[in-house]
Amino acid sequence: MSNQAVASRGNVEPGAAQAPALRSRPAAPASSRFAVGGGRHAAIKLASVAAFIALWQWLSSNHVDLKIITFANIPAPSDVAPAFLNLLESPKLAAHIGNSLWRVFAGFIAAAALGIGLGLIVGRSRWVADILMPPLEILRPIPGVAWIPVAILAFPSSEASMIFITFMGALFPVLLNTIHGVESVDPRLIATARSLGAKPLSIFLEVILPSATPSITTGLAIGMGTAWFCLVTAEMISGEFGIGYFTWESYSLQNYADILVGMVFIGAFGMLSSVFIKQAGRALTPWLATQEKQH
Repeated sequence: MSNQAVASRGNVEPGAAQAPALRSRPAAPASSRFAVGGGRHAAIKLASVAAFIALWQWLSSNHVDLKIITFANIPAPSDVAPAFLNLLESPKLAAHIGNSLWRVFAGFIAAAALGIGLGLIVGRSRWVADILMPPLEILRPIPGVAWIPVAILAFPSSEASMIFITFMGALFPVLLNTIHGVESVDPRLIATARSLGAKPLSIFLEVILPSATPSITTGLAIGMGTAWFCLVTAEMISGEFGIGYFTWESYSLQNYADILVGMVFIGAFGMLSSVFIKQAGRALTPWLATQEKQH
């Protein structure tokens, strides 16, 4: 039967009989689309790392001198790889990694607890902000290396001094991002909750804290990276173990390949720590993942 006959019997326009067939064609599942997109992004990231290593190898192998920077004394990846394997076989590796992880996470956890706690209070109280923020803003620009003499004088052990330096490195990113997250909460959400009879504690737990969580997570990720950044500075005052100490000792002994091995370890652990925090933040804010999938 022709489309015209169908149209005349069903009182529909010609070509409408084909529409159901077109509409019934199933769309690709969202999960497969995200899997394909995720695989593509992963391939791009791996390719960028490979390109970076290849460029590094070429610059170092050819002793490229760009006037403002020279690669004549920078070990190539082909030199760093054997040094990396030697460290993996070293009996001191476990002590280096264990001490560094303890120092970084002890300082970071203390900074996270204080930074989030103070940030939530300062973000919600104007008079507390007027009291606490001026001295904190004075302390914020001070780099980690400047705290070494104070840490040596203030703490009875070098271990406590190193933890304090990583703590100072992580504190301010967490604190400032928490304050920003609390201050950015939509006032209409708070007003709506109050109009519905919510108590202050309920408003804090169900409105303010969830709204500020993405910003807090960002601060924690930045703080973790800064804590690892301060590790070399902190372990300069250590006389035994730690990835930062290993890096600094390699520089003192002019083992240039080992310097880059230490840097690779610090970068890898820092990246993995930040990824873990970001994933934990996503688990605590599932509504944000839903919004991303919808877009």
